[in-house]
Amino acid sequence: MIDVTQDIHSMTTFKRNSTGLMKRMKKTGRPLVLTVNGKAEAVLLDAALYQEVAAHLDSVTSIRRGLAQAKQGMGRTVDEVFDDLEREG
Repeated sequence: MIDVTQDIHSMTTFKRNSTGLMKRMKKTGRPLVLTVNGKAEAVLLDAALYQEVAAHLDSVTSIRRGLAQAKQGMGRTVDEVFDDLEREG
């Protein structure tokens, strides 16, 4: 996803050429990694890509929550859910 030869820039470079780097990010669809003193400090994402990543993170969080609840014996069996659905229908 990230091209280390094109997508990693110092914060100083970004400050000097933010418009150009933003245009490149929009064109390639790849995020920019911004560095300070040679170390990655921030990742800049296109808004659409951010939405996609955020949606995936929400899904993973929900799955983890459900698995934790199942380990604690919370929730209902599939049979219980289908029985309830049949009664409502």
